[in-house]
Amino acid sequence: MEESGEEFNKYRSPLVSRYASKEMAYNFSDRKKFTTWRKLWIYLAKAEKALGLPVTEAQVAEMESHAEDIDFAMAAEEERKLRHDVMAHVHTFAHCCPLAASIIHLGATSCYVGDNTDLIMLRDGFDILLPKLARVIDRLANFAEKYADLPTLGFTHYQPAQLTTVGKRACLWLQDLVMDMRNLQRARDDLRFRGVKGTTGTQASFLQLFQGDHEKVEELDRMVTEMAGFKKAYLVTGQTYSRKVDIDSLSHLASMGATIHKICTDIRLLANLKEIEEPFEKEQIGSSAMPYKRNPMRCERCCSLARHLIALLADPLQTASVQWLERTLDDSANRRISLPESFLTADIILSTLQNVAEGLVVYPKVIERHIRQELPFMATENIIMSMVKTGGNRQDCHEKIRVLSQQAAAVVKQEGGDNDLLSRVQADSYFAPILGHLDNILDPKTFVGRAPHEKH
Repeated sequence: MEESGEEFNKYRSPLVSRYASKEMAYNFSDRKKFTTWRKLWIYLAKAEKALGLPVTEAQVAEMESHAEDIDFAMAAEEERKLRHDVMAHVHTFAHCCPLAASIIHLGATSCYVGDNTDLIMLRDGFDILLPKLARVIDRLANFAEKYADLPTLGFTHYQPAQLTTVGKRACLWLQDLVMDMRNLQRARDDLRFRGVKGTTGTQASFLQLFQGDHEKVEELDRMVTEMAGFKKAYLVTGQTYSRKVDIDSLSHLASMGATIHKICTDIRLLANLKEIEEPFEKEQIGSSAMPYKRNPMRCERCCSLARHLIALLADPLQTASVQWLERTLDDSANRRISLPESFLTADIILSTLQNVAEGLVVYPKVIERHIRQELPFMATENIIMSMVKTGGNRQDCHEKIRVLSQQAAAVVKQEGGDNDLLSRVQADSYFAPILGHLDNILDPKTFVGRAPHEKH
């Protein structure tokens, strides 16, 4: 789309102008919203006609022929006069559909188009996110498979702990993402349609239109729900569908945000250790001042936006809690922001994480060096066991190793030297019986337990 100079004179959401995919930006666009309103009016007219109300084939055909050609300028002018967005679009639609003008929105309340459209956007938003999440899982699964056997330092409290493997660590990320996949699919499948419920959820206007025929009112609700692509409508509504539905949807997105924040924080920590890096383009600049820098900016972006996604959950929680009786309108302005922004933000961090997962760079030699620095300390238990097998006393050996370990730790921490514990063990005649086995005792692959089999 061509940018006019005027565009740069007003705030534009970076979620759309910088980051979001075209499909997600379109999903929450005015065009999608208002063409959906028109489709909903067409569904209503078709169902009312089928059930015997005085709606003609010509009126339906006229509405269908103008479903897409919205005069946004006219709609804006109507809204300025009427101070009512739905009625502004009813008038705009009626203007190009003179035959159908009298039956557009027949029996409906504003939430018929507003809420049902929101539910369609939520459903379609999940349908955009789910394949993206599946792709991230696939890319990380490939990574985990590739590095299933590569030993690496494990960290607890961000202090060196027992060894794990690079692939096993990726499985921690994968398990959380698979839980998110389950949650998003469940939230998508749990969505229902608001349907045709009237102004306070009693369907009174439709009961009047059908002269007290309850079965026809129920059939109207069922037909419109099916035309909109939903299997079920909510059994009970006020004027709106329950705002707890928004909590259900956004809570799973926020939970996914927490997952991605954790994954990207892990990668940022590993980048500092120079063990793993996110992809870095040939001409990419890491710092305006420090030419050597390779900052993990994609992971930082994910963390930055994931915090926003998590924070947005407060909106639907509070909105649902303050809905008075059949409804109040203090939900509307908030939901215009919180619903689209949650899906746009989730969309961005999934696309970014896919890019990261496809190009993760592993530095085995650095990983190996870090293992060498710490493994002697971790191997002390194995050394003791080997000594006992050759007839040594466990307590005597433990004390010998303890003293040598303290000396080696002092070299590392106070002198900034390398871990020389192995040299000290080799120089001590006490350990002569096992010196021929030291290489086997210190093979990193013997310290990773069942990590290489985690994928099973």
